[in-house]
Amino acid sequence: MGRGRVELKRIENKINRQVTFAKRRNGLLKKAYELSVLCDAEVALIIFSNRGKLYEFCSTNNMMKTLERYQKCSYGAVEVNRPNKELESSYREYLKLKGKFEALQLTQRNLLGEDLGPLSTKELEQLEHQLESTLKLIRSTRTQCMLDKLAELQNKESALLESKRILEMKLEEMVPKNSFRLSWEAGEQSMPYHQAQSHALYQQLDCNPTLQIGYDQVAADQMNATTSTHQVSGFIPGWML
Repeated sequence: MGRGRVELKRIENKINRQVTFAKRRNGLLKKAYELSVLCDAEVALIIFSNRGKLYEFCSTNNMMKTLERYQKCSYGAVEVNRPNKELESSYREYLKLKGKFEALQLTQRNLLGEDLGPLSTKELEQLEHQLESTLKLIRSTRTQCMLDKLAELQNKESALLESKRILEMKLEEMVPKNSFRLSWEAGEQSMPYHQAQSHALYQQLDCNPTLQIGYDQVAADQMNATTSTHQVSGFIPGWML
């Protein structure tokens, strides 16, 4: 009785899968060996298990040479069949980019003061003008940074002055009550002195209330004496009618 046809699908049972892999792997390696011997063929076989283990067979005992031969046969045809125009275009693009890169490197060295010997007088003048323009730009940027910093400091100063003004206003609102009390107390203390001075002034201005008609020699002498006395003391009273 012959064996039944095996369905080609993944074996779910892990043990059965490992047993089947070992049997068929050995059979495949045996078939590759037989093919190389019977037909004088160069055979290379590479197998990786599901655990990553490597199994290989090479009829020439040098797997790398066989792989290199395979690579030349597989990818060399692609390179040969590639259009020549595309290769030429890529090569020209490569040369152009290479020239730009070398020119940039030379310019950088010249800006740093290196490799200036081969430059002509005109090229040196152009380099000098370029450095001067770069220096002007750097100075302009530095000046702008300083102006921005100055403006920022001025804004801070304005904010501090505004805060000071607000604090002074609040202080003035709190101080007037105390100052009014102090001025009132000082006024009360100085009032007796002013009253005494006014009383002395009224006493000095006392005169005879009797109206005198005509010229009286005695009264005139007394008036002259009083006037002289007050002039000596530094006080000149007015005429009382």
